[in-house]
Amino acid sequence: MLGDAEIEKAARAISDAERNAAAMPPLSGGYPGLALADAYRIQERLNSMREQQGLAFAGYKIGLTWRTTQIACGLTEPICGRILADAVFSNTVTLQAAPYISPQIEVELAFVMACDVEAPLRTAGEALAVTDHVMPALELVDFRMAAPRIVADTVADNSAFAGVVLSSHRLRPQDVDTRWMGATLARNGVVEVSGVAAMGMGHPASCVAWLANTLLERGERLRAGDLIMSGAFAAALPVVTGDRFEADFGPCGGLEISFQ
Repeated sequence: MLGDAEIEKAARAISDAERNAAAMPPLSGGYPGLALADAYRIQERLNSMREQQGLAFAGYKIGLTWRTTQIACGLTEPICGRILADAVFSNTVTLQAAPYISPQIEVELAFVMACDVEAPLRTAGEALAVTDHVMPALELVDFRMAAPRIVADTVADNSAFAGVVLSSHRLRPQDVDTRWMGATLARNGVVEVSGVAAMGMGHPASCVAWLANTLLERGERLRAGDLIMSGAFAAALPVVTGDRFEADFGPCGGLEISFQ
């Protein structure tokens, strides 16, 4: 277990790397065998520093929801991080590429909670019952640490959160089978990846249930209005200056993000 001074030093190093848009060496290089418990402590301190700077949070992101990826990483469950409110964008957005280090784009579904979650959610159906609406979404991830990274490095780095783009299409969970919602993701007019939301734990709402239960175990909870990014259901695409990405969710609409 890392000491408080080491946690503070690590969180400040990540903050500096983000501010300078320059990758830092992975923490696991200096702390071999960096444990997930310590990584989450670093993440918590990093986000506490952001709050002290006046930044607010809109909810949570979930990552590594594919079973094949978990096995490859030696995990038995996903990872999570916080969503910064000032990094939430609507429908179509153009961003400067310079502030990011190693950005990538992923297609996902976003869930918005209808109420506080006070008790464990046992099924995807129970998670849907406490969901107000679902939206097609894109997540922008960025890695403040250079390769080679381990999962704990990513977790410490707020699970690589950098931004989200949300559709104006709001879907009631009872009106759509979120398990079979899918999308294609095109870069500069060429479709490169596609997938369906069932890729994540068999159902995107199962990912939400996992997060709700994980937070309860920590003495926290999902609250009404929280935005939850339920995890990528297609491979991430790397970003280069000048790229334009278009996600097509079929009858559920589309999203676009460009970088200049």
